[in-house]
Amino acid sequence: MKILFTDPLHNEGIRLLKNVNFEVIDGTNASIEKKISLSRDVDAWLIRSGTTINKKAIDRAQKLKIIGRAGVGVDNIDIEYATKRGIVVTNTPDVNTTSACEHTIALMLTLSRNISLGDQSIKIGNWNRNELIGTELSAKTIGIIGMGKIGRELMKRCLSFDMRILAYDPYANKALIEREKVDLVSLDELFSNSDFISTHVPLNDNTRDLINKESFSLMKSNVRIINVARGGIINEQDLADALKKNKIAGAAIDVFSKEPIEKNNPLINAPNVILTPHLGASTEEAKKGVSTAICKQVIDYLLNDKISNALNFPITDFEKFNEIKYYLKLSEKLGVIQSQLSSKAIKSIIIELYGNIKESKTIMLAFVKGILSHRNPDRVNYINAETLLKENNINVTYSFSNENISYENMINTVVKSDDDELKICASLFQGNRPRLVNLFGYELDIEPNGIMLFIKNIDRPGVIGKIGTILGDAKINIKEFLLSKKKSSELAFSVVRLDLIPSQQVIDQINSLDEVQSIQLLNC
Repeated sequence: MKILFTDPLHNEGIRLLKNVNFEVIDGTNASIEKKISLSRDVDAWLIRSGTTINKKAIDRAQKLKIIGRAGVGVDNIDIEYATKRGIVVTNTPDVNTTSACEHTIALMLTLSRNISLGDQSIKIGNWNRNELIGTELSAKTIGIIGMGKIGRELMKRCLSFDMRILAYDPYANKALIEREKVDLVSLDELFSNSDFISTHVPLNDNTRDLINKESFSLMKSNVRIINVARGGIINEQDLADALKKNKIAGAAIDVFSKEPIEKNNPLINAPNVILTPHLGASTEEAKKGVSTAICKQVIDYLLNDKISNALNFPITDFEKFNEIKYYLKLSEKLGVIQSQLSSKAIKSIIIELYGNIKESKTIMLAFVKGILSHRNPDRVNYINAETLLKENNINVTYSFSNENISYENMINTVVKSDDDELKICASLFQGNRPRLVNLFGYELDIEPNGIMLFIKNIDRPGVIGKIGTILGDAKINIKEFLLSKKKSSELAFSVVRLDLIPSQQVIDQINSLDEVQSIQLLNC
């Protein structure tokens, strides 16, 4: 078998491939066209961030079975087209956990002891030790935003420094976290009470500019902020302003909204800030780790049909993929919807399939991928979905039934938290058109796309008019207004499809109506 790598790999990884008698082709210094040419008859293609594998490249690689990314980010791979071609795409999540965590600690210590300022001072001929008095980590409070693997590793190290730990993670299992002497708090509480703040969340619509001007106004003047997660989580202009106005004591930033960092980035000339060029995973161990990990994954797949960390579903039979791909998309979409509606820690998931859907476990994994990707978008795939369920202490059951139903097929999903239960059912109509057919016990026919308000209200005349007036005053157009009610209930359920995302003020205004019992915003 032939293995092509077109970005640098550690020698240990290459050795593993050669030890199983694979023919290893080095294309690291080739042009883009040459790389594509080299891929023509290879079984595996290994890359890092320097190679883009698009539709053209995939079409030329006629014998390709697996694409391996030595690292996490896969925006340089056309995963959807690779899936259609039956090509597995894998990456190496969590290999960099220790390196990222240790870089965070290094930045914390550098900030707290003014190490960078001291180094610069001596090199220009000064000896101003009295101006560089630092602070100990012991007995200080650190706020950790995001309690995934890196956040939990940081927690362990901070406990060894005798630090008090506050954590913010709306999706974390409270019992698992708080038994480690960690207090789960709201984001505002974390901002107000922390001496150090470290971010460990992915960048998405919910976390972009998570720390901004308003956040800094809540913080102590002696707080120090560290970000080794993703650029864009902290608003860079707001951070620079806070540093210049001495609203916070310092910051250490390893990741930026645009990389390499631009010359006009406001942080370059800000005081009391340490900047590093995305070094969180730049250790010899991490580089060796991602290389050996991806090479082992390729060996396992090609020789033993064993797959790990697949980002797409490993179906090599294109006809089989065509048979179930729309069900997979529908189930994953249901997971995304349930995740947006389930704001609390999830305790259990139930998936029930009816009609002509028989791939019950696969459909379940697609749903789990959707519901957890909204919370952990950098890590979730079909292979690690069950592992992540266990890590988050979420119980899942799935089943298939031949019971006669009103639809040709149906996926019934139930998501339970401590004090809540959300039931949503969906079906594929003729032409593989996805539809939500039952929400919270109310029968409806809704296309699960776009911006929607889910509203429960007392069924009285004039409610629709009041809601329409509030949205109209806010210059938000109503594209569709669907209403459902139960004969035995005074409550009605409405779905309002909108052109624009309403502000929280508009949502609060609708929620304040006497007839409205609850309102939820969905964007999918």
